[in-house]
Amino acid sequence: MSRRRTDAKADRSGGRRKSETPDRDDIRILNELLQDARLSYRHIAANLGLSTATVAQRFRSLQKRGVILGSAPILNYERIGYAFCVLTLIKVKQGRLFEAMKRISAEPHVFGVYDHTGGTDATVLARFRDRTSLDRFLKVLQAIPTIERTETHLVLNVFKENIRHLPDF
Repeated sequence: MSRRRTDAKADRSGGRRKSETPDRDDIRILNELLQDARLSYRHIAANLGLSTATVAQRFRSLQKRGVILGSAPILNYERIGYAFCVLTLIKVKQGRLFEAMKRISAEPHVFGVYDHTGGTDATVLARFRDRTSLDRFLKVLQAIPTIERTETHLVLNVFKENIRHLPDF
């Protein structure tokens, strides 16, 4: 196995370093999985010119290190009835961001909550089957005492949503 770059110093026992940066072969494996998460270790190994055992070991290592968090199908949400996708910009009362984001994250329609810089504090991404459920959600947000204001945008078209290849490789 090739030597890996690391972001932290080795522990005193001489063991592996805690925060390892994926090397080129790890990235190549990840790119294969981003294209199709159902690929077998054997198929990935054949595509990349690695042994099946190497791919399996690296996959387990990537999981253990928290690089691979799981696998899930990529859905066409409109085809299963979630026609309304919204981005809601949120301004939170000073010092209350974590509290507000925790509350919003618990809402079942929410699939993304992002803390960011700029004129607002956070952006929430959510999907809905109909205007009624969207309306209820917006009223729930506006009733959260730690939220000062919201601004909701209806997504009309999605041009790109899934990362299917890691940049720079």
